[in-house]
Amino acid sequence: MILEPEHLQALQDCCRDAAAYHRLREMLSSLVLHPSETRYKALLDAMPDRMFRLNREGIYLDSKGDTSDGENTEAQIIGKSVYDLLPQNVAAQALQAIGRTLDTQTLQTYEYQLANSQGLRDYEARLVVSGRDEVLAIVRDITERKQSEAALRVSEQKFAKAFRSSPGAITITTLREGRLIEVNDSFVELTGYQREEVIGRTTLDLGIWQNLDDRGKVLQLLKAEGAVSNLECEARIKSGDIRTILLSAEIIELNGEACILATTNDITERKRAEVELNLAAERDRLLAEIALRIRQSLDLDQILHTTVTEVRQFLKADRVLIGDISSVPGGKVLAESVGPGWPSTLGLAMEQDQLKQMRTMFEQGGTQMFEDVALLDEPLCQLDFARLQVKAGLAVPVVLDNQVYGLLVAHQCSGTRRWKPFEVDLLERLGTQIAIAIQQASLYQQLATFSASLERQVEERTLELQQKMQELQELNQLKDVFIHSMSHDLRTPVMGTLMVLQNLLKLEFHQAGDCPSQCSVVPVPRSILERMVQGSDRQLKMINSLLEAHSCEVRGVVLHPEPTQICTLIQATISDLKPLLDKSQVTVIGLLPDCLPIVNADPLQLQRVFENLMVNAIQHNPPGITLTLTAESTGTLIRCTVQDNGVGIKPAHQDRLFDLYTKGRQCRYSTGIGLGLYLCRQIILAHGGQIGVESQLGQGARFWVTLPQA
Repeated sequence: MILEPEHLQALQDCCRDAAAYHRLREMLSSLVLHPSETRYKALLDAMPDRMFRLNREGIYLDSKGDTSDGENTEAQIIGKSVYDLLPQNVAAQALQAIGRTLDTQTLQTYEYQLANSQGLRDYEARLVVSGRDEVLAIVRDITERKQSEAALRVSEQKFAKAFRSSPGAITITTLREGRLIEVNDSFVELTGYQREEVIGRTTLDLGIWQNLDDRGKVLQLLKAEGAVSNLECEARIKSGDIRTILLSAEIIELNGEACILATTNDITERKRAEVELNLAAERDRLLAEIALRIRQSLDLDQILHTTVTEVRQFLKADRVLIGDISSVPGGKVLAESVGPGWPSTLGLAMEQDQLKQMRTMFEQGGTQMFEDVALLDEPLCQLDFARLQVKAGLAVPVVLDNQVYGLLVAHQCSGTRRWKPFEVDLLERLGTQIAIAIQQASLYQQLATFSASLERQVEERTLELQQKMQELQELNQLKDVFIHSMSHDLRTPVMGTLMVLQNLLKLEFHQAGDCPSQCSVVPVPRSILERMVQGSDRQLKMINSLLEAHSCEVRGVVLHPEPTQICTLIQATISDLKPLLDKSQVTVIGLLPDCLPIVNADPLQLQRVFENLMVNAIQHNPPGITLTLTAESTGTLIRCTVQDNGVGIKPAHQDRLFDLYTKGRQCRYSTGIGLGLYLCRQIILAHGGQIGVESQLGQGARFWVTLPQA
């Protein structure tokens, strides 16, 4: 077979493979150098494809190719029509391609299938013009390629199906620019962008990266490790919302360009759930701590102040307060926690009508919240939100005994705020806890009041009991004194009287002999009668002193005060005691000035005091003592003294000299039963004065009395 130049051109057109074309060209070059038919034939035989030369009618003019697969040989092909060797549909397809090739003078290609000993095979035919009304057809077995393409299509279909149906957003971007080449439906659903809005644009153009440092980190990891796995980032979607994503990516090569295949999973809801779970745990912790604090503490102020502080920190609010809107005039803020820079509500007052309106609103509507004060028709109960700089608020009622007692309020001053359900739930539950705390504090206050009242009653009853016990002790003491007086002091004069009477009887029997019937008159000396009178008088004084001391203890000293000149009263006392003074050879020295101020006193009671002091000095000292009486004004007091130069008083006796019922057998300065000085002190104290004694043994004693001036 001889190849003409047009044949060579046809072969060149048919060889789409560059390597095959160059091999063919080298072989043809060698043929030019050695133009022999044998070599042309060897060149053609070296080609793996089958070649046919056909005319317009589809008659095979020439053939070349391997027939080891059982196909027709060259002898069986040449001169026959395509309809003789090929199925009718394939023959018609070939004849049509021959016509187009000759008519258009261009390369024509078509594919067809034939069954042979190896089964159904795929072939590709390339037709070029090779002469007048002739074409050269090169037929290649493309079964393996078709199978590979089919497998590739299946793989691509699987990838495309996985790409499209993946629940995670998948993107393919260029590594260098970040330009989006392909995105799936999940990406469209996640970002809100349509596919045509993002293809060809970069992620920077779209502003998807919330933090550009995240993109730099992804690129750094890809370059260092070739892949990124589950990197948490933040992405901005079309609406402007920020979503939290987990990004996994790796580098792939697409059409000779390095690209990033990235899978993105939206974990925003999961993160929100985690945040809400943490907030719920923190809320439960806060409620538990406050409930525990309420159970363990009775300090209501501390509980309320701690509550508002912790709630403000938890809510990140600008102000949290607890207010009393019950019956307090103008309302009252019980506790407040406010952030720096915001005004305080302490001291805020409202009209009674406003308080009533507020209570009615919360009793009817319960929890009240507003996200933007500017959207309210009118400020809540006419509160001056502008002055308090409130932009949003949440308030829950604190209910006691089915009535609104107060409010737990959270304010946002920095801007509007959308209150979340768990925040409302927290404040409502805290409102219940605050109500428990207030009720508990109220019960504790009632208990404390009742306890104080009970303690006061116990003290009163104890005091009454002590008084009764003291009265009983006094009665017992009076009884003891009376018995002592009866058995000792009063017995002495009675025994004296009895002895006198017995002596008289003995005298009578002695005079009358042994016959009592002869007794008539018993002569009694005057001295005996005087002793009996003195004894009886002494007994009467003792009894009167005893009764008077008891009266002072029970009812006190009864006074009848009047303006009294103290010096005149002392002079009168000295005059009344002159017989006793003369009998005891007492020298009286009176240093009594005439110009002393007047005292408002009972003259009879004061005279008893001075009389008792002077008589005691006479009775308990030997005859011949000297009594010195003085009176002087010292500021607002009148000071009087009764001083003797007798035997004096022991120091141990001085401390108990004016006590009640301290008389002993050797005690001096007392009336018969130890009541005189006690009565003197009671009388002086009743006048608002003082009484005391100064003494040394062997140097006498000095009693002093002070009385307030009129």
